Amino acid sequence: MAFSTIPTAGLSTGGANFRNLIINGDMSLAQRGTSKTGETGTGYKSLDRWRFQAGSDITSTFSQSTDVPSGQGFAYSFKQEATTGDADLSTDQYNAVVQRIEGQMLQQLKKGTSNAESTTLSFWVKASVTGTYIVNITDDDNSRVIAKSYTINSANTWEKKTITFDGDTTGTLDNDNARSITVSFWQGAGTDYTSGTLQTTWGSNVTANLAVGQVNAFASNNNTWQITGVQWEVGTSASDFEFLPYDVNLQRCMRYYQVLINGDDQSFENFTSYNGASIYCSHRFNVTEMRTAPTGITSNNTNDFAFYSESNAHFAPTLTFSNTYEKGSWIYCTMTTSVTQGSALFGKGNASTALCAFDAEL
Repeated sequence: MAFSTIPTAGLSTGGANFRNLIINGDMSLAQRGTSKTGETGTGYKSLDRWRFQAGSDITSTFSQSTDVPSGQGFAYSFKQEATTGDADLSTDQYNAVVQRIEGQMLQQLKKGTSNAESTTLSFWVKASVTGTYIVNITDDDNSRVIAKSYTINSANTWEKKTITFDGDTTGTLDNDNARSITVSFWQGAGTDYTSGTLQTTWGSNVTANLAVGQVNAFASNNNTWQITGVQWEVGTSASDFEFLPYDVNLQRCMRYYQVLINGDDQSFENFTSYNGASIYCSHRFNVTEMRTAPTGITSNNTNDFAFYSESNAHFAPTLTFSNTYEKGSWIYCTMTTSVTQGSALFGKGNASTALCAFDAEL
């Protein structure tokens, strides 16, 4: 039997060739939890890789919603609801949902060269407020930006949007694991961001030109904004959304955030008595190598963690981390009681509030 040659497009996984520069664009991963209420301020709230940039006084619920456009293959969307809206954005206030991308993931854009590639962003969006919305592609290495608008035509209706951005022949992107590009979906902006002329071609990052025309999506209580099927790819047209296998998508998200313990009864690797008193340690290898040495995250509630030795329970409210690096870290804890030096212990979460995670987000 003759063997055919591998096509020039190369190998793929389940039909995927990783053309989508966005991670978790189908909103299928939510390691931090599928719903967070009473949220204020900037940060990663619920769905993996999606960061809320908050400069206003709104309070929100973030959730992994099952409300999705019909017949498109999506199971989840990112949903934000303003439980407390902000009708009067001051001059320097704004809201946006963003994804930050490493420079070494973006070298195919050929940015800063005469061969710079045009790109296309496509997504499904639904909002309770109609009108003009803004999307930015920001070059964080060279302080450059391009902005385009799209329109929500019908309230509370899923609509697909496609936006093409020219390539930028100025400013190469660093080929490293630091942030080089931020994709920003604006939801509201004060006059500091809207008083100029919208930067529809690549140019210097001027604050007044970033969100000209942007409506206030969260002016009233219970206003909502949702998005799914986000794909940013090289080229001047949008292809069908690239669905990755769940395990591949999860591993990509774990490069930036990994949860070891999240609630009751989830277990650690074995711990060992370290000094014969009350400090114990375990070396934990990350599921996948992380973007950089992560920050250890732990809850801080009485008896969040339990450790068992010879059927005796020992408790700790919090953990500490040492020698963290991309592939793993040491975990320590101070117990309320002690065991014999060298004793082996089995550890687990002991309450719904127990959390041990590793964060290497951009």
